[in-house]
Amino acid sequence: MKKPTLNRDLQADLIGLLEDHKAKNITVLDVSKITDITDLMIICTGNSNRHVKTLAQYLISAAKAKGMTLYGVEGEKEGEWILIDLVDAIVHIMIPQEREFYKLEKLWSQP
Repeated sequence: MKKPTLNRDLQADLIGLLEDHKAKNITVLDVSKITDITDLMIICTGNSNRHVKTLAQYLISAAKAKGMTLYGVEGEKEGEWILIDLVDAIVHIMIPQEREFYKLEKLWSQP
């Protein structure tokens, strides 16, 4: 099974899946020049804890089906902010209050 080519294919796959399942305010940050832990950060918002959990479950299932490396998942129990580490991309799925409070886009924007 062919692994998606970094950035374009991976980004398109992840964004498509999130859009299909009604994720809101999807933001993609290329962080490859400011960190070596990952190349992409994808941040999106779910309507509720249940929606955040469901988005994460769909994304994890799709990643496994495509043969992507799933390095780790954090926050599944609470469902307020779930982080999915796919090595080449880290996906943050958050409820609106968490996203507003932590402002990850501002934190990871290049100067």
